[in-house]
Amino acid sequence: MTVSDGTIRLVYPPRLRRIIDVLSSIVLGAAIGIGCGVVSGLVPGIHANTMAGVLLSLQALLLAWFDPVFIASAMFSTLVTHTFLDNVPGTFLGIPDADTSLAVLPAHALCLEGRGEEAVRISALGSAAGVALSLPLAVAFVLVLPALQPAIDWGIGLVILAVAGYLIVVSESPGWALAVFAVSGALGLFSLGYAFLAWPAGGESGVLMPLLSGLFGIAVLLQASHGVMPEQHFTGIDLPPGAFRRGSLLGSAAGALVGWLPGLSSATANALLTSAVGYDSNPREYILATSAANTVNAFLGLAAFYAISRTRSGVMAAIGALEEVPPATAILLAGAIAAVGAYLLTILLSRAAWWFSGINITNLNYAVIAFVVLLSLFLCGPFGGLILLLATAVGYVPTLVNIRRVYCMGAIMVPVMAYSFGIA
Repeated sequence: MTVSDGTIRLVYPPRLRRIIDVLSSIVLGAAIGIGCGVVSGLVPGIHANTMAGVLLSLQALLLAWFDPVFIASAMFSTLVTHTFLDNVPGTFLGIPDADTSLAVLPAHALCLEGRGEEAVRISALGSAAGVALSLPLAVAFVLVLPALQPAIDWGIGLVILAVAGYLIVVSESPGWALAVFAVSGALGLFSLGYAFLAWPAGGESGVLMPLLSGLFGIAVLLQASHGVMPEQHFTGIDLPPGAFRRGSLLGSAAGALVGWLPGLSSATANALLTSAVGYDSNPREYILATSAANTVNAFLGLAAFYAISRTRSGVMAAIGALEEVPPATAILLAGAIAAVGAYLLTILLSRAAWWFSGINITNLNYAVIAFVVLLSLFLCGPFGGLILLLATAVGYVPTLVNIRRVYCMGAIMVPVMAYSFGIA
């Protein structure tokens, strides 16, 4: 403390001043990231990767006012917030994105039963559990897996192939299951292989939006029930005994797996979890497990980035492109702050379920379909419209032949296998 001309000034030691500056950057970055994550989570077609790309493009401008810790914190906080909120539009509107895919089916089904708020709250609970389990999983992976990474990279395709084979063998009709898996896989290879034909507005992986929206969105909405949306009510979370613990652990394990391994995503985790938690037989536990997987995927992607210098998402690539990469502890703290804010926001938004009470379901479905078509054309152009049309046709088949829609995940799993085996 110094006194000059009657003015009292506090003088902090340089080290303490640096700590205060870093904490300020972390908190402010987390706040900005929460705002960006709300946009990407609630607006279909916009991903956290998109927002991270915007922040990266503004790096020169932002560095005139802030430090790299602020930018990196904002990027990672956007990703964490997105994992909490991305199930909201899927629950109420039935629109999936690259991270929710299969989880949309039971969540939207609960909404059609008048339990939309419960579905969103279960999703928030799963993501919160994922945050709590991320740190011990990250520590274990960082200590054990880097030395095994070459073998892991080689064996990814075999793991996916084994899971796919198991799902097909135990299906109601293995022949149809294999056919849907193979056709959707071919569509996935075509979509990603010729993604350069899409307009650049959707980003590098923009074709996933029309691909997954056709398979798990429009195809479902076209066959959905009609009438009026039932009165939305919340009487508590109805999870069976042990479902929270089991779903959290399974989901976190799946999220850690796809977060660390190359070429995998939350959509892959959704497919893996169906072998342990049925989305039709245990819808609430499946929502919880996939939400946990989605959030753990974000944190383990950060661990992989710092431990083995691998980028598992567009957000990690954007952080790696910064002029100076901040320490992992700073970004983790920002992610934890964002998780608290995102959880509270998700609970708040779940109360909007009553807005949908009494809405004509047919008109709502047609409005959502029109929105998805226009968004696909806007993001990807005519190629996006073609992918959406083909994906809708493939997504229509499971209901006609009475098999589960999980086999449409071939659109994601087959390209991952092809990448792992060096075929594509």
